This record gives sequence, C-alpha cells and structure tokens, in this order.
Amino acid sequence: MNLVFILSGLALLILGGNWLLKSAVGLSLRLNIPKIVIGMTVVSFATSAPELIVSVKSALDGFPDLAMGNVIGSNVANIGLVLGITIILSKIEVERSFYKTDWPIMMLASLMLFGFVYSDHTLQRYEGVILFSFLIVFLVYLLRVQKPAVVDESLEENQEQLSTFTIVLFLILGGVSLWGGSELLIKGAVGMAEHYGVSRRVIAVTVISIGTSVPELAASIIAVMKKEKAISLGNLIGSNMFNILAVLGITAMIKPIVINDHGLLNNDIYWMLGISFIILPLVFIPRGLRLGWRDGIILLGLYGGFVWTTLS
Repeated sequence: MNLVFILSGLALLILGGNWLLKSAVGLSLRLNIPKIVIGMTVVSFATSAPELIVSVKSALDGFPDLAMGNVIGSNVANIGLVLGITIILSKIEVERSFYKTDWPIMMLASLMLFGFVYSDHTLQRYEGVILFSFLIVFLVYLLRVQKPAVVDESLEENQEQLSTFTIVLFLILGGVSLWGGSELLIKGAVGMAEHYGVSRRVIAVTVISIGTSVPELAASIIAVMKKEKAISLGNLIGSNMFNILAVLGITAMIKPIVINDHGLLNNDIYWMLGISFIILPLVFIPRGLRLGWRDGIILLGLYGGFVWTTLS
C-alpha cells in the first residue's frame, strides 16, 4: 500500500503541476512576457509547486528531513538527471545571462542555505525570511532589467491563448491535485521508510525528489522538442533557485526546519553544491556557451554517484 500511495501521490503531483503550468503560462501569454522571463519565473514557480506543497506539508506533519531532503535531492536531480537527459537529446546554446546572472544567483542561494544550516542544523524562521526576501529582490531585478534585454525573444502571436475560464479551471485543478498528491506521497514515503528500516531522508532525496522533478523533466524535454531552448535552461536554473529561496524560505517561515539526519549535511548538500558548480566549466569546455551530449553523460554519471553514496 505504501508503494500505491507513493505512485498515486506522484501521479497527482505531476497532473497538478502540469495544470498549474498551463494556467501560469496561459496567463503569461496574455501579458506578453518574454520567453526567458517566463522560464525563469512563471514556469520555474509552477514546476516547483510540488516541492513547495510536499515540503510545507512534511514540516507541518513533523517530518523536517523529508522537507529538506526533498529540496536538496530535487536540486541535484534537476541538474544531474533532468539537464543531463535534456542535453543528451539535444545540445543547448547557452545565453550569456547564464554566467552573468542565473548561475551566480543559483550558487549564491545554495551557499546561503549551506551557511544557514551548517552550524546549528536548523533553518530558522528569520533565515526563511531572508531567503524569500532575496528571491523577491531578484525577481524585481529580473523583470526590470532582464526584460528590456530580451524583448526580441517575445512570444509569438500564434501561440495558443487560453480563455480566462480555462486558466482559472487549470489553476483550481492544479491546486487540489497538488495538495492531494502531497498527502498520499508523504504517507507512502513515511510508511516505506518505516517498513524497510531506512531513514526518511533517503526516501526524500531519491524517490520523492525524482518524483517531484518529473515536471521539470517534462517541461524541459517539451521545450527542447519545440526548440524553445531559452525556456529549457532557464526553467532548470530558476527551479533550483525557487526550491531554495521560495520552497525552503516559505516552509521555514511557517515552521523552522530542524535537520535530524546528519547525512543531509555530511553528504547530500555537498553534492548539491558540487553539481551546481560544475555546470559553469561544462558550459565553457570544450566549446564556449554550449552544453552537449558529452556533458549530459557527465551529469548523469554524477547523479548516479550521488544516488549510490546516498543509498550506501
């Protein structure tokens, strides 16, 4: 039954995330927001919704290791698994904004999280406020400074426009599915951990994190197939930032996250920092501002190493 709960919960999270994504992008199309801004904000927030719901619910239910492990594992999966598969399918030409803005902000957010939790093993309420405030400042900068720089990337007029009723319907369906999916997923994850005698953290950084990263994988593959590369890379970098700044920030503001399983700090968070950092040299070596299939194999190999060390 635990496996049934997990699979059912993941299915609802995927459906809910997809409906929320359609609603968010539909609204963005009406507002004529440039594609790269959609990728870094709207799509990232929508695809991070499963992590947000699962983390908040886990913390409120008294399972903080699930909340933290879910975010750390999802960030590793987004780059190692999702980006790895995406660039194996099709190379990505990287925008200059990647190393000027996107990557530095993602690394800064990751280092902020590390600094906050390393000494006292707790993400305090005021630290959550700092993380979320940093996100707001970055989004204001993005919309005011980046938007004029990418006006030539504005959305095509022939893209599908959703009616207001459809946008609201997808929003409601997405929200209900995400909440129901989180209930089933957490119940199944806790039950599975107790049944097999493993820590909740191991379940969080493997099973749950992969499941909640499925929306990012789907969004990125679809973006590549439609040759919308700006959305694909922006979505992944933005999603990792949202996971730390919004998901953990909001969760900590609601309830401080106390890390009980030291494996999160002795192993998992170092993998998150390392795999986030390595994208930069991969982008420039051997050819500048490009990610190809060889880079994808490296990232998948690193993700395999992360899973192996976690399970061992």
